[in-house]
Amino acid sequence: MAEQDWLSAQFAEHQRHLQAVAYRMLGSRSEAEDAVQEAWARVGRADTGQVENPGGWLTTVVARVCLNMMEARRSRREEATGALPPEPGTPQARVHPVGGADPEDEALLADSVGVALMVVLDTLTPAERLAFVLHDVFAVPFGEIGSIIDRSPAATRQLASRARRRVQGAAEASDAARSAKREIVAAFLAAARGGDFHALLDLLDPDAVAVGEFRGAEAVASFFTGRARAARLALVNGDPAAVWTRHGAAKAVIAFTVEDNRITRITVDTDPDRLRALDIVFLPSHPKEP
Repeated sequence: MAEQDWLSAQFAEHQRHLQAVAYRMLGSRSEAEDAVQEAWARVGRADTGQVENPGGWLTTVVARVCLNMMEARRSRREEATGALPPEPGTPQARVHPVGGADPEDEALLADSVGVALMVVLDTLTPAERLAFVLHDVFAVPFGEIGSIIDRSPAATRQLASRARRRVQGAAEASDAARSAKREIVAAFLAAARGGDFHALLDLLDPDAVAVGEFRGAEAVASFFTGRARAARLALVNGDPAAVWTRHGAAKAVIAFTVEDNRITRITVDTDPDRLRALDIVFLPSHPKEP
């Protein structure tokens, strides 16, 4: 009973950290909760007599559970081809220090790698994602990560390096795309406010659609000419957009779809509940402005 009480106390002490590890590995709050629950079931059956660092040991157990879940997720996606990766080995858990990460269970994956890169992480193999997240986010040594995925430290280092290059490349591409879109949205707002119909036409795709009823570049340009005076350039959940405000509160969000440097779709959301849930950061109309 004393051992079970010790386990319960250790698990409760480290649970927020374990939840953060699982969430960054899986990218899903519900799956992270499932992983932590499964880890608790496993540690309850484990021999803890030689565990010197409970936090590190529990992190290793959660990482193994997450790896199995990522492998299962991948196998479901590849079911049609039937080419599944081999099940990784399960050597004796090793102990490592917990460190290098914010343990808040409400922390988002974006805190570590950026919202736009979640899709990129999903393209990594489970072993690549585990190696990258555990090492780059949680500072776990390669040797100890290798014990989880049954790889040598050198092979684990290569996995993390390959994943890091893909993540960094995606970050650069995402930043470039966001910067280009910001310029287009800023130019659109300036043309709309200034009543410059021809400048609006230059920014719009010939088949552009706006607010569900205006179709074609001329119709969309006519609708917005002289409008949007109260709209401000902003990042809405990280994406360049425009926000109408009144008395300092957001009343409408104008979202833009941009393809080949032309605006193809404009939508307006005025739902108060949805607007309150958005992360809105107002920007100067042009990057050179203060």
